[in-house]
Parts: sequence; C-alpha cells; structure tokens
Amino acid sequence: MAAPMFIVSSLDLVIASCHAGVIGAFPSANPRSPHSLETWLDAIRTAEAETLSQGGTFAPFCVNMLASSAVDKEARDAALATLRKYEAPLILTNMGDPREVVDAAHGWGGKVFHDVTTVRHAEKAIESGADGLMLVCAGAGGHAGTLSPFAFLPKVRTFFDGPIMLAGGIADGAGIAAGLALGADLVVMGTRFIASAESGASPDHKEMLVSSRSEDVLFTEAIAGLPANFLTQSIVANGLDPADLPAPTGRHRPNLPAGVKPWKTVYSGGHSTALVDDIPSVEAAVDRLATELATASSKADWRTNLEQRVGMNG
Repeated sequence: MAAPMFIVSSLDLVIASCHAGVIGAFPSANPRSPHSLETWLDAIRTAEAETLSQGGTFAPFCVNMLASSAVDKEARDAALATLRKYEAPLILTNMGDPREVVDAAHGWGGKVFHDVTTVRHAEKAIESGADGLMLVCAGAGGHAGTLSPFAFLPKVRTFFDGPIMLAGGIADGAGIAAGLALGADLVVMGTRFIASAESGASPDHKEMLVSSRSEDVLFTEAIAGLPANFLTQSIVANGLDPADLPAPTGRHRPNLPAGVKPWKTVYSGGHSTALVDDIPSVEAAVDRLATELATASSKADWRTNLEQRVGMNG
C-alpha cells in the first residue's frame, strides 16, 4: 500500500497506485476546496470502472480517518456517509477507538484496519472489532513508533491471526520480502512514494529525500506535537536548530515560529530515505519493486548465501 500522507497523497498518486496494482490510500482531509471527499471518491471509482471495462486491473483504495473522540462528530458522520455512498473497500483509522467506524463500514461490506504503534494499542484495536492492523514501526516517515518490526510483528501474531500491514523503513523489494517472512500480509511504503512523479509533495521535498541519508532523519515531538520523523535539512531551512527545538505545549500543539508548518514547510521522511535516489513514476517504481521482490524471494537459503559471501563451509 502507498501510505496515506497529508498533502503528499494526491488524487493522482492514489489513482496511479491503484492502476499499478498497489493499494492507493489518502487521508480523508486531503481533498481541499474546491474539491471534496465525494469528488475524489467519484474520480477514483470512475477511473476504476474505465480500467476494468478495458480489461485492466485496479487495486482497492483506502481512506484514512481519525477515530479520536476529539474529532467533530458531525464531520465524521458526514465523511462516513460519503464513504458509504461509494462503498469504500478499506478504511484505515488511527488515534482513538475505531468501533464506530467499524460498525459503519461493516454495514456496506468495508473493512477497517487500525494504525498502532504499541502492543497495547494493537490489543485495544482488536477489542474494538478492527478487521486488521497496521503496525507502524521505528523508522516510518511522519508519525512513527519505536518498536522494531522483528519484535513487534511476531508478538502481535501470538494473539492475532487477522490481516496485518507492516510499515516503517520499507522502500525496496527486499524489505517487502522481509515483511512477508515476518508474517505480514501487506507492507506499507510512504517515503518511496513521496519521491514519485505523481505525489503531491513539493519538488523541494522530493529532491531533499533523494539527497538525504538515514542520519538526516530526526525523530521528535517538537514539530507536530507527537513523535514523528522529519528531515533535518528542512528543519534547518525553517530557521530551527535540530539540536534545540522548542518543546510542544501539548498533544498536537507544537510551539513553532509563525510560518513554520509541519508537513508543509518541515518535510517528513523515514529511515528508508537512504534507499531513495530518484523520482520515478508510480508505475516505474512498482515495476522495480516487483523485480526486486522476485529476486529477493528466489535467493538461496541463508547457509548457501553465507558460503557464497564469505567462503564458509560446513
């Protein structure tokens, strides 16, 4: 899945992803005036119908929405009504109890995944009836967790046998293979698709991902009011010192100078920025990922591989 990213997940990126066989996802807040959530969903369904009528394939789409009780209930109900009208196949919820969204989605046959960063959050999401989980691990771009996927995913698998998406630091076919080997059903990539021709990121953001290394990614709560990964070059470009950032005044309440906006002027990026060295079309990126995955999946077993690399026998 191409991760749902504020600003970055444009309508073009979503449709291009679905055309390429990758789940296209976007936050419900991304459609901005004069466009609406209904406008986007209508465009996606139209593109899907046209593609299928021509014998092509079109992957499902996913809408990300907040489940927090702090969200205006009238606005959430209106969004759910629109999702019901277009029978959104997948919804990704985060920050709160997804029960209300789950109940609504099941009414039209939709499935709900919940975004989690800890084992306890995973347990609570399952208790609330979520159909699946997205485990956001260390190294994810934007809001991220701190757990290694090698510990997080296997632990969740001890009590949950439903579908799991894995996110955090994945940007190539070998990463996909590793995620599947760990027990994930799907992997989620954000940083790779920020640096794509169709993404809504600014040219500066895309070029900065190409030029940045993993060491240029800073995990901090100062920029967005919640722990998240940002590119240090963009922090410096906004006149801030990455080593001395102002403390937020509360949850979702950063204490930034006027004009400094998380996501818009301070750019997100994950550890996988080290693997991003170009800005291809989504189709080209997905074709490359498929080739890399096939190569990774067909590699010799570890013992043979070790013998080939270091000459060890027996």
